[in-house]
Amino acid sequence: MLLSVEEAAKILGISKSTLRRWEAEGRLKPERTPGGHRRYRSEELMLMASHPVPDRGRVTIVYARVLNRDQKDTLERQAMMLSEFCTQHGWTYEVIRDFGSGLDYDRTGLRELLRRIMRNEVERLVIAHKDRLLRFGTELVFSLCEEFQTEVVLTNQSDEICYDEELTQDVREIITIFAARLYSSRSRQNKELIERLNEAVQDDREGENVDPAPE
Repeated sequence: MLLSVEEAAKILGISKSTLRRWEAEGRLKPERTPGGHRRYRSEELMLMASHPVPDRGRVTIVYARVLNRDQKDTLERQAMMLSEFCTQHGWTYEVIRDFGSGLDYDRTGLRELLRRIMRNEVERLVIAHKDRLLRFGTELVFSLCEEFQTEVVLTNQSDEICYDEELTQDVREIITIFAARLYSSRSRQNKELIERLNEAVQDDREGENVDPAPE
C-alpha cells in the first residue's frame, strides 16, 4: 500500500520536512507517481516505526545575548549558566553568543541560529528567557522550531541588572521610532507629543546619572 507524504510523516511521528531530509540522506526511498508526487510503502514505514534509527547530526544550541560589547562579562556569565544547565542534563551543546537589542531582527547570532534550525541541524534550543531571542516575535521563532522539531528549553535564569538596562534601552528605541513617524505627519499635536516624549527620556537619563545621597 502506497501512502502520501502527510500519511508517512504521521506514521513515523515526524514532520514533512524531516521526511524529505531522510530521503536526501538515503534513509527512505519513495516511489513517484506519474505526476511526480512521492509515495511511500506502508510496510517499510511500519518497519521503521517499530525499529527507529537514531537521528544523528542534530545538536543542542545554547543561545546567549546581551545589549552591547560593554556587557561581555555578563554575556560570558549567561553562557556559563546555560552551559552548566546542559551539562547537568547530559546534553552535548554548542554556544552562540550575540550582541544587540531585542528589537534588532538582523543580529549575526540570531541569523545563524535561524539558518541552522531551517537546515534541520538543531535538536534543542536552550535560552535563559524568551526575551533573549527577541523582545517581540518570539512566538514566530518558536513556531519555526516546532515545524523543524526543535525543542525549546527556557531555563528562566536572568541577570536583573542587565535585563532592566535592556528594557530601558528598548523603550527608548520604541519611543524614537514612533516619534519619527508622528513627526512625519507634522501636526501641532504630534509635535507637542514628541516634545513630551523627549523630555521624559531626558529626565530618565538624568535620573540614572544622579548619585545616591550619602547615608
